[in-house]
Amino acid sequence: MKRKIATANKVLMLKVVIHLAAFLPLFNLYTLAFNDLLGADPVQRVIHFTGIGAFNLLLLTLTVSPLAKKFKQGYILPVRRLLGLYAFSYAFMHILNFLAFDLQFAWSLFFNEIIKRPYITVGMIAFVLLAALAITSVNRLKRKMGKSWQSLHNFSYLITVLVAIHFYWSVKSELISPLFYFILTLILLAFRYKKIKALLLSIVKKK
Repeated sequence: MKRKIATANKVLMLKVVIHLAAFLPLFNLYTLAFNDLLGADPVQRVIHFTGIGAFNLLLLTLTVSPLAKKFKQGYILPVRRLLGLYAFSYAFMHILNFLAFDLQFAWSLFFNEIIKRPYITVGMIAFVLLAALAITSVNRLKRKMGKSWQSLHNFSYLITVLVAIHFYWSVKSELISPLFYFILTLILLAFRYKKIKALLLSIVKKK
């Protein structure tokens, strides 16, 4: 009983740390933005910060399982959902910032951008999939979906790859950062090589 309480307290503390680490930078960003303290190009600063924040959080969700397995700390597995929800929140703000500040809510222009610019197309596909994962993270939906829930959430691997491509294509110069993230993505996915291979084989067999 004491062990369960201790584990529950560890999970609670970890979740508190995640809440603070994810929410406070976002709060600080918009505080600086509304006080015009983000430099010469605040719009791009906000868009970039929320986009890279979403990517970082996605990558963190991929590190949880390998870390839990390596160090035999299974209690950290439940935080994947929280990290995923924050990744979605940052991604949502990333798109909202682009729509509001860059395009002034010009919806026709927004949809034209999605169609005409491949990096935005890829980014929106990733966001739609991420939104589906966020919505179905609710326990009630998870129970109702049964085995199909896991099939849907396996798209997290594809989402991460799409975001890496989106980041790489969106940068016109200084490719070191997107290349670093792309390599990091491949390394984290390599830990799931067997699972991804099995998923691909099952898809091929169904066809």
